[in-house]
Amino acid sequence: MTRDELIEKIKKVEALFLGTDSKGEMNAALGALDRLTAQLDQLPGEPVEYKFSLPDPWKRQLFLALVRRHGLKPYRRPRQRHTTVMVRAEKAFVDTILWPQFLELSKLLHTYLDEATRDIISQSVHENLADAVEQKQLPLD
Repeated sequence: MTRDELIEKIKKVEALFLGTDSKGEMNAALGALDRLTAQLDQLPGEPVEYKFSLPDPWKRQLFLALVRRHGLKPYRRPRQRHTTVMVRAEKAFVDTILWPQFLELSKLLHTYLDEATRDIISQSVHENLADAVEQKQLPLD
């Protein structure tokens, strides 16, 4: 059953409910209305076009892989930057699944890359990775 057919059935059941005085018919109409509304809620919504700007190349690669894993097709419009990723998806899917997954995996990736970078620099360049000390005057040496 399509979304439009379901909406039409809901309208008919509502009309039946409003046009009856019998308690039995009202209860039957309410039950049917509840079932049809539940079916309508389960139908996928209309896809929405999303524009994501991901300047970090590691996070962009992660996001593209995640989008493709869920069967979506990322794209860019002509003259858009390489940092832009366009996706057509249902709002509920993006809000509840795609974006939360990306944020969580992005945190993990950032932590891993930070640890790997610190390890490589401390072993191959210099072990002291502390920030520079703030001084009020320029050093004289």
